[in-house]
Amino acid sequence: MKRRAYGAAVAVAALLASAACSASHTDDSATQAGARQRTVRPVEGCGAKSWTDPADLSPTRAPARCDSGAPAPKPLPKTRKLTIATGTLSAEYVAPLEVALDKGEFKKEGLDVTLKVLPTPDALPLLAKGDIDALWAAPEAAVMNGIRGGFDIKWVAGNFSPAAGSKSGLWVRLKKGESAASVPMAGRTLGTMIGKGSVIAYPMQKALASHGGGLDRIQYRQLGSADVLTALQNGGVDSAWLLDPVWRNVDGKPGYAFLGGQPQGEPLGGMLYGRSLLNGDVDAGVALLRAYIRTVNTYFASDYKADAAFVTYLAKLLKTDGTILKSTPSLRMDWEIRAGTTTRLQSAYAAQGAVQGGDPLPEAKTVDRSLYEEAVGHTP
Repeated sequence: MKRRAYGAAVAVAALLASAACSASHTDDSATQAGARQRTVRPVEGCGAKSWTDPADLSPTRAPARCDSGAPAPKPLPKTRKLTIATGTLSAEYVAPLEVALDKGEFKKEGLDVTLKVLPTPDALPLLAKGDIDALWAAPEAAVMNGIRGGFDIKWVAGNFSPAAGSKSGLWVRLKKGESAASVPMAGRTLGTMIGKGSVIAYPMQKALASHGGGLDRIQYRQLGSADVLTALQNGGVDSAWLLDPVWRNVDGKPGYAFLGGQPQGEPLGGMLYGRSLLNGDVDAGVALLRAYIRTVNTYFASDYKADAAFVTYLAKLLKTDGTILKSTPSLRMDWEIRAGTTTRLQSAYAAQGAVQGGDPLPEAKTVDRSLYEEAVGHTP
């Protein structure tokens, strides 16, 4: 299983490198210069609280916020069709995109958006070639390998961090005589949507450290989003990374233990852009983030699950069990990207052997905050 997971990562990296060679794109310095030359103006409703210092890693950091309905739409002169790939449409972290689509927030910007379900390994080569415009996922190891191969893919906006009461993270089936305080993880199987090279490697590294596991001492099993929980419950895997609200299905039940989750206050995923929105049509790239940010500010600014009617609406939109959705705390939706996250991720990928050799890629190669900063009117 380790060989298959690693082989998949190598195959994706090869496809990305091939796409990079065939695609015409500007070099990184030219792209950064172009972004700096764009005029950033103050945005009504987005004041001092619409931006936080990326270096602030405090778990209690209040996420950036504008007023409800802000930033206001700035329709493009001509409708632009965009395709955003996502691994699932049922996970709660995808809710802002689905609400934006359902409430017409993208349309207000002159965007005709399609959400397309594609696993990240399948979507990355399409993003590299420009066949899709954006990917709602995370800066996985395959992304780092593609960037190292020469292609312009950047993480341009965050998605969420867990609430203090969340148990989204690493869950394990306990064997006889084991407890949450002592679960030897070496040699056990882990079910995950991405497999080896996923961003969960970073928080897992911390969780496994106290249980004798280590990222190089467990076996990865890549599963579909709907199969991860099932595999854990029926014994197909020994452990799994369960998201909100899926973990509620095993919380409090005998035989399961929660070992640790994503750091609070630090998003590990969100929106990734390829050349079409980074270089080809930056106006559309900013418009897309503006619609996303406005949706967060209007519908997800605080404890959105305190509104029973909205939870019912959300459950229907996500096609999930409303009772389970209500049983977990609201996610802290957060469009910003913390400083050093991609460096910490690459360290974890290296421990798995999932990234190509060499020094970690600098943040200038992996992250571009300029588009969401422009959307809220912040000048660095």
